Amino acid sequence: MFLSVFDLFKVGVGPSSSHTMGPMVAGARFLDALRQQPFRAHGLKASLHGSLAFTGKGHATDRATILGLAGFVPATMDADKAEAALAANRESCVLTPDGLGQLHFDPDADLRFDYDHALPGHANGMTLSATDAQGDVIFHQVYYSVGGGFVLTEDELARKGDEDRSDATPKVPYPFASAEEMLAMAEKSGKSIAQMKRANELVFRSDSEVRDGLQRIWQVMRDCMDRGLEASGTLPGGLNVRRRARAIHEKLMAERGMNLTAPHVINDWMSTYAMAVNEENAAGGQVVTAPTNGAAGTVPAVIRYWLDHVPGATERDLPDFLLTAAAVGGLIKHNASISGAECGCQAEVGSASAMAAAGLAAVLGGTPRQVENAAEIALEHHLGMTCDPVKGLVQVPCIERNGLGAIKAVSAASLALRGDGTHFVPLDAAIETMRQTGRDMSEKYKETSLGGLAVNVPNC
Repeated sequence: MFLSVFDLFKVGVGPSSSHTMGPMVAGARFLDALRQQPFRAHGLKASLHGSLAFTGKGHATDRATILGLAGFVPATMDADKAEAALAANRESCVLTPDGLGQLHFDPDADLRFDYDHALPGHANGMTLSATDAQGDVIFHQVYYSVGGGFVLTEDELARKGDEDRSDATPKVPYPFASAEEMLAMAEKSGKSIAQMKRANELVFRSDSEVRDGLQRIWQVMRDCMDRGLEASGTLPGGLNVRRRARAIHEKLMAERGMNLTAPHVINDWMSTYAMAVNEENAAGGQVVTAPTNGAAGTVPAVIRYWLDHVPGATERDLPDFLLTAAAVGGLIKHNASISGAECGCQAEVGSASAMAAAGLAAVLGGTPRQVENAAEIALEHHLGMTCDPVKGLVQVPCIERNGLGAIKAVSAASLALRGDGTHFVPLDAAIETMRQTGRDMSEKYKETSLGGLAVNVPNC
């Protein structure tokens, strides 16, 4: 499977790519499969397992599953229509997806949070079933939400090792499956990482489709950030977390141009940009996976820092930032994970920070080896980071964590550009270490809210 820049940067809705977007996508895919069956179904059932069960309420997994089974998909979901569909289902216990007629679905009886039986393929597992008039299951499918809005059936997951090869496919001119291969191809071709990634994209899309698609990604990112910088109030979910991005941004704007402003205040700008995005995500707004919803603020915060605070920055170079970041994100997804339920937050904010560091190093003139070094520094210093959201909400510590991920990304890029690209730990080694660390990490710290901050601070 070729991992496009548009696979890693997807327009969707909050608060979680794996727990909200993924189940919605799974529901829509199940409907497509059901439409191909020779029989007529009369009802639907859903069962959530593992992390989808333990933190599903906080991530709105139940709502997302129902919306998916009603025919909604994240990229085009209309919030008002979605709320109307949920209200209609609560009243009638019926869903009416296109082409399938009326299907019985009682959310209280037919949507089950199974805390006792994890599915074997991934921590984010769910089973969707169709029933006949007597309520017997006549068709079912197991889906795994593997992070970043990616969804695989159990058969697809079994083939994942052979098919999920980052850019490594014979169809593209630069088929790299590791950072080592990527650097070797860059050296041999004389091309940058962004140029190679663009050449690979052009096998599947026209130049205008790539250009316009990248512009839309940034536009959605920036619109999300701007909404977050304007909004105030309390985030939903019961923790009563106040939005802070607007107030901090107003103070920063008031201080701008003052001679006595401390140099470290630039960190507050980056944090505020990231927090604005993740506050919008926590409120269920439209975001771009980068590479996930929980880590959606880090990459756009670094882009905004670069465009608004670095002399000489121009949006003409924005495609190079996003293409380079996607190349690194694809390597991490292929060789480890971008799922907090699989490898902890090192796989989410850690991956996002590495992607942002690589993108920034590229647009600041870094060589491919300096870009790889920047990504490695950022990822290395997120190794071991747990995913322990309080009350299962993508709020504490997730919102602030994106800000710190952005700061680390800028520091990593700056350090890498001070050298010549030669360094001790290869990016491939950092990625493999992240995979091993995630494998060894206790399930308490992998998006189950059974350990860490989730059990050591008040949940209400």
